[in-house]
Amino acid sequence: MSYRVADYCDALEDWAPGALAYDWDRCGLQTGDRAWEVEGVLTCLTVTREAYERARKNKANFIVSHHPLIWDPLTTLCPSDPRVRLCLELAEARIACFSVHTNLDVAPGGVNDLLADALGLVDQKPLHAVKQAHQYKLVTYVPASDLDRVREALSRAGAGAIGAYSQCSFSTPGTGTFIPGPDASPFSGVVGKLNRETEHRLEMILPKARLSQALTALRRSHLYEEVAYDVIPLENRDPRIGLGVCGVLRKPMTLDAFAAHVRSVLRVDHVRVVGAKRKRIAQVAVMGGAGGGDVGSLPDTTDVYVTGDVRYNDALEALSRDIAVIDAGHSGTEMLVVPALATFLRNRFPGTPINPYVEPNAFRVV
Repeated sequence: MSYRVADYCDALEDWAPGALAYDWDRCGLQTGDRAWEVEGVLTCLTVTREAYERARKNKANFIVSHHPLIWDPLTTLCPSDPRVRLCLELAEARIACFSVHTNLDVAPGGVNDLLADALGLVDQKPLHAVKQAHQYKLVTYVPASDLDRVREALSRAGAGAIGAYSQCSFSTPGTGTFIPGPDASPFSGVVGKLNRETEHRLEMILPKARLSQALTALRRSHLYEEVAYDVIPLENRDPRIGLGVCGVLRKPMTLDAFAAHVRSVLRVDHVRVVGAKRKRIAQVAVMGGAGGGDVGSLPDTTDVYVTGDVRYNDALEALSRDIAVIDAGHSGTEMLVVPALATFLRNRFPGTPINPYVEPNAFRVV
């Protein structure tokens, strides 16, 4: 069976909807056409020249990266600029590029969950709340005969999930009225006359990121020509969605021992450590990528913070708060997502060659 770029884009949206990304992000499809047939896939952290050449070697015409290919706007299309030249060569080779960036940072099972799981943290919860986690209540009005079908369609689109429960809804019976106009084709009722319909008010909660899919599912599953619905923003947040993760070690250890554990698990050449060697570590916070600037917002209960791109002033602030820091590098704390993306896509698209490219660290120890 053949798959198209659109199929892969839709699957990645299921895991990390674009609506979860921060407003300033550049995630999504940046080169290629959704209609192209996919012959092979390469997953990587960043679309570098080496990743491009590996894709060509593996006959992969679809690259899925964490970091966006194009971040700053391209002001010319002159190949004298190495960034522009890479984009032109990708386009000429008909290689589509899709990135899942900050949406995969905050999505359940994303970058930070992978990092926390790898380090063996338990009792995990999001480190920072994000506005993308806000939820909505979707209210619609359905004939009793179609109540189950509409509820199931909305559930498949992501509505009605509360913790370990699915298809959570509330319905109450009532009477709806409408007068079909001369151009209407009503499911029931007579054009030009007031019609009374026994209906159920159906209410379901859903994440903000699933609203578009839910409304599409509602229109497709509802029998009415014009579907009445309300979208109500809530203060409720999806507890699974957030930036970073905090958790607990199953068995406390010293800072030096935990630093060695981080280095081993992430397979990095070195880590930078801030804090006393014998400091007891139990409560751990993690944030993949450039998390150094968030030291000031860490909970006071944090024993150690694992992240990348920690600056000198970040380290001093952590010391002043008696919070240890382990800087395992930007790529070191995110690289776990590369094989995870490959595994996810293999499960969704069996038969298509899908290969992870774990790029070497740009820095080396001398």
